Amino acid sequence: MSNITISSKANFQRALYGLSLESDQKSSLQAQLIEALRGIISSSPTVAGARLPASRVLAQELSISRTTVQAAYDQLTSEGIFIARQGSGTFVANEISHLATRPLSAKRAVARVEPQPIRSFQTGLPDHSLMPHKQWAGHLERAWNDPEPRLLATPDPLGWYPLREAIADHLDAWRGMICDPEQIVITSGAREAFELVFIGLLGGGRDVAVEDPCWPKMRSALSDTGSTAHPIRVGPEGLDAHSIPACATAIVVSPSRHYPTGTSLPLSRRAALLDWARKENGLVLEDDYDSEFRYRGQPLPSLSGLDGLRHTVYLGSFSKLISPSLRIGYLVVPLESLAVVRSYLHRVSARASLVPQPALASFMHSGEFAIHLRRMRRIYGARQKHLLAELAPVSDLLDLQADPSGMHLCTPLTAKLSQAASDIEISTAAKSGKLQVEALSSFSVLPDPPEGLLLGYAAFNEAALSHAASGLMDILWSFSRNGMQ
Repeated sequence: MSNITISSKANFQRALYGLSLESDQKSSLQAQLIEALRGIISSSPTVAGARLPASRVLAQELSISRTTVQAAYDQLTSEGIFIARQGSGTFVANEISHLATRPLSAKRAVARVEPQPIRSFQTGLPDHSLMPHKQWAGHLERAWNDPEPRLLATPDPLGWYPLREAIADHLDAWRGMICDPEQIVITSGAREAFELVFIGLLGGGRDVAVEDPCWPKMRSALSDTGSTAHPIRVGPEGLDAHSIPACATAIVVSPSRHYPTGTSLPLSRRAALLDWARKENGLVLEDDYDSEFRYRGQPLPSLSGLDGLRHTVYLGSFSKLISPSLRIGYLVVPLESLAVVRSYLHRVSARASLVPQPALASFMHSGEFAIHLRRMRRIYGARQKHLLAELAPVSDLLDLQADPSGMHLCTPLTAKLSQAASDIEISTAAKSGKLQVEALSSFSVLPDPPEGLLLGYAAFNEAALSHAASGLMDILWSFSRNGMQ
């Protein structure tokens, strides 16, 4: 018997027990049952030969008399739809072609959406093979095999408190930021964080300065909160606070490592940004998405650490550190904003799943998380060096500079290559060759955007990077040759 047949007959049993008969209808219960049985069988011809429940069993399930069920069975047996076998029970006839079946064209054909495969040079992805899966599974099992009573109680909308404690310890050790666990809010990701800040905290309808180029989904998330984004061009030294428009009451920045250019904001410009926030009573939302991956020098101080969380809100994520599928991020908010944030979350409810939170808390408290980060940082740093070495033959076409941090390279086009092709044209050609190379200019909305290529390396081993680099170099050489003709 095929799996399809087994599944079809299981569905037949579920359909029988799911019948709903109404005693206040004009037709009798017996007539309703006969019509319902005909309908189930005519719409599922593959149930031919299926055994029906005993009349007593079906009567109990449908809360009707056994006499009614038996009368319906007898009627359909007389029509040749059922066959009664003495000592064995009642079965759907093997030949039921005389029933009017529903045409296949009447079924709605819905194409299944398959997940997109990971392609070489895709940015923002960690290497999932580096995750200590057995240890992580152990933390999940210990948390839920015998859950403590707090896990089964009404959850705190700000998130699982032991996880907030672990995050506070992590920020102290890795980002030089002192905060109380009460200031930390667990979120389901950046979009919920933007809603919490720009609707829950600021009330919506704000004028918000943003970096340009920037993460496109951030602009759409701001728009969804009713806020208006005002782009400011990011130069070689990052965003200049003096360019913030007078109408802006908040700004979203990624000072430790700007996305997508990789620029770090110098200390002088950080101080100027905080000076703007103090003078204008503005709010700085610091998006610190992958600052743990720094390969040279000391980590730059976070804006929120410099500010003491007075005019700043810190946004962190585990998407780059563990996996995007975890759907766990967090905000660190000023103490005086806690009451407003908690009130908002009580109204709308938090969206972050509680299931992984206790496991993540114990993973962090055990020290395994820090070991995992250090290992990833070492491997990612080696992969960046390998990619730069592989691309050395096209150093006359791409400005190849080592990046002290991050998970991708942003490589500007040299004058020689930019005369032959735009970054959009190169990106299109690369994608047709199954290389997920993004064009820097596509992240910008201001005129005359910078041009370059984004090359993610964190998620790919050295063999994959070598193969991808070879394919990209062929594309670049092709454009260069054609441009010289």
